Amino acid sequence: MGDILRIEDLSFAYPKEEIRALNHINLNIEEGEFIVLCGKSGCGKSTLLTHLKTPLTPHGKRMGRILFDGMVLEEMDNREQTQRIGYVLQNPDNQIVTDKVWHELAFGLESLGYSTPEIRIRVAEMASYFGIQDWFYKNVAELSGGQKQLLNLASIMAMHPDLLVLDEPTSQLDPIAASDFLETVKKINRDLGTTIILTEHRLEEVFPAADRVIVMDRGEIFAIGTPSEIGHILKERDHEMFLAMPVPMQIYSMVETEENHPCPITVRDGRQWMDTVCKERGIPSIKDVGRQSEKDTSGNLHPKKRIKH
Repeated sequence: MGDILRIEDLSFAYPKEEIRALNHINLNIEEGEFIVLCGKSGCGKSTLLTHLKTPLTPHGKRMGRILFDGMVLEEMDNREQTQRIGYVLQNPDNQIVTDKVWHELAFGLESLGYSTPEIRIRVAEMASYFGIQDWFYKNVAELSGGQKQLLNLASIMAMHPDLLVLDEPTSQLDPIAASDFLETVKKINRDLGTTIILTEHRLEEVFPAADRVIVMDRGEIFAIGTPSEIGHILKERDHEMFLAMPVPMQIYSMVETEENHPCPITVRDGRQWMDTVCKERGIPSIKDVGRQSEKDTSGNLHPKKRIKH
């Protein structure tokens, strides 16, 4: 697979700001990749994402260029960008434009001039894929925040985009709705092969699915790599971004280990890593302690508690 997105020496400063929000960003994204973009608040990640769709690009001084599928992004017309680059905002209410669920699903396709039979087929496909048949005819105002965000996603996916950009899409959702939404995003990447670029503060839920993680700091790319590689880099450089990482990665950062130990990402990885480290250092594992405890308490009762016959 080739690159679907290439960013070449992109720099950007907001009006009347001397410090650049983006500073010499160079990045290649391969087709079908799941990319997690993270960093502290104000690091420039949301600014970077807005440059991936021309109508959303903020006003300011900009240098460098962005190529989408080999084409300069600014030279693509709005229709092609709308169809091929999907963008999900933080607040679902800012993106919904109609009052009915079925009409919201069809709105993007209508705007692109698709025929009625094609619209019906695609809307039916998305309603089935996202499991929203039960509220297909509801008013949008009746939906929960999680349902609205899922509707946003479904209406975008009805246009079959090649790239899906999501800027903290669960920030307005409760934990259960957020978890369901992120599982759907992972499913889209797995099932449809859509390229995903996602910023998200619930990193423990998206890190295991990421092909690569990009860490930004002060408008620059601080590190790029697999989730495990990022863990090693952040630990090596003692970077404070580790405080936002999944718990197994945080524990890994605080323990001195051999370099041949990969950074654990999931709880399962973390348990296996801890067992390995404990074994190397002669520390009994929780399982060993538990077995010994069971062995010590089995058999006769404590002498003071024996019953005399």
